[in-house]
Amino acid sequence: MPDILSIIAKYGYSSLFAALLMEAIGLPVPGALALLAAGAASASGVLHPVVAFAVAIGAMAIGDTTLYLGGRFSGWTLLGFLCGFSLSPEVCILRSAKWFYKRGRVTLLFAKFLPGVNTMAPPLAGSMHMRASQFFRFDLGGILFYSLAYGALGYLFRDVFRLIVGGLQAFSRALAWVILVGVIAYLFYRTWLFVRYRLNRFVQRVPVTDVEARLKLEGAPDIIIADVRSHGYYDEGEQRVLGSIRIEPNNLDVFIEKLPKDTPIYLYCT
Repeated sequence: MPDILSIIAKYGYSSLFAALLMEAIGLPVPGALALLAAGAASASGVLHPVVAFAVAIGAMAIGDTTLYLGGRFSGWTLLGFLCGFSLSPEVCILRSAKWFYKRGRVTLLFAKFLPGVNTMAPPLAGSMHMRASQFFRFDLGGILFYSLAYGALGYLFRDVFRLIVGGLQAFSRALAWVILVGVIAYLFYRTWLFVRYRLNRFVQRVPVTDVEARLKLEGAPDIIIADVRSHGYYDEGEQRVLGSIRIEPNNLDVFIEKLPKDTPIYLYCT
């Protein structure tokens, strides 16, 4: 019997709960494989399908709710932490926010099927102040879709699943070495970035007093002051710096074409 099925058979519902909870909060655990195994175990009589389905829903709902609340109360701090494990944290945050911005709440219905997005969607929803009732409704729909899809596949094709996972064991050691080499390379890369940029932040900061002095200076060239707060922190009633323009960071491509190329631009956000 494949390892994943052995774990499900030995520890039952607790192993299924733990695997899906860890995947939901961003740990590198193959939740889809756990659902396939649970479906196969249910077909074999090891688990009860209704109970396994309820356990899966509960685990993912707890994980998603935790990230949603974290995003709601910490803003982009949690997103920065989660993206800190990527090769380019700044790009990770902006790309995830832009992706969610364009597709909105519908993202939650299929986010579970997309690696990376499944972890980022709940805290993004929280940081953008999506209503709790709306989040739970769409997130639950996505959880049900995800659970049914993989659970049903495991249940209907349990024999094929066993053959596939059994074949994967043949090169599991080689795969472990590849992963180890990848982790070591990643650590070296992050160390190199830290050494390179430890004295130079990614974003150059300008004191407010310097900008104020430049505005008061007679004959000084024109400048642009732009409000780049994410739409999760900005609405039509928000106050802005006098004379500033509004730029939506999640739709930056549209604004870049309209901005002058020879004018200094100062950005501010919260």
